[in-house]
Amino acid sequence: MVKASIIKSSLVRDAMLRVDRKHYIPNKNVLDDEIAYMDSPQRIGYNVTISAPHMHAFALEILKDHLVKGNRALDVGSGSGYLVACMAQMVGDSGKVIGLEYIPQLAKHSQECLSTETGLVYEMYKNKNLQIHEGDGWKGYESEAPYHAMHVGAAAATIPDMLIQQLANNGRLVVPVGPEGGSQELMVIDKDADGNIKKTSAMGVMYVPLVNPSKSK
Repeated sequence: MVKASIIKSSLVRDAMLRVDRKHYIPNKNVLDDEIAYMDSPQRIGYNVTISAPHMHAFALEILKDHLVKGNRALDVGSGSGYLVACMAQMVGDSGKVIGLEYIPQLAKHSQECLSTETGLVYEMYKNKNLQIHEGDGWKGYESEAPYHAMHVGAAAATIPDMLIQQLANNGRLVVPVGPEGGSQELMVIDKDADGNIKKTSAMGVMYVPLVNPSKSK
């Protein structure tokens, strides 16, 4: 990914090298090490996949200037917990990272993965500077807001208002936007020092939908 210029910074490269992707994929879903490290999505159960490494790298590159030491980050649809671990490597133990996952079993799986990590990630998890919570991604996680960096790992039909509200001034939100199975764009939402919002399309993407509990009942 470095040679392909997907990873452009040493910050992102080092963060991804320090977090073992295989640790976050259930053994029963991985035939061998080679598959775990392939640049493709891998199933982690409950009709969910862990994103391909190049998509994680792309998101971290977009957010890298906001994932600095001491900052706060939120990953909506945190799934396996892999990306929150990478974010933790970037913000350090003076920062805070929250993962929000709608599926209870996946929230538990990611907590187990983080609790058996080593080094900085384990210390941040033990000290509650790295947390996984079960909840509705459309509502974000207000009690730890505002966030300097926010990532959404599933496509929203529209940009969730509550996520924009929880974005810090001078913060950045990355979210796939568009209908299920239709045209989607990876949107970059920037909030300036005065709270003004700027929206930019980074690329076309194809994500599973962000579950909206209020519409699925």
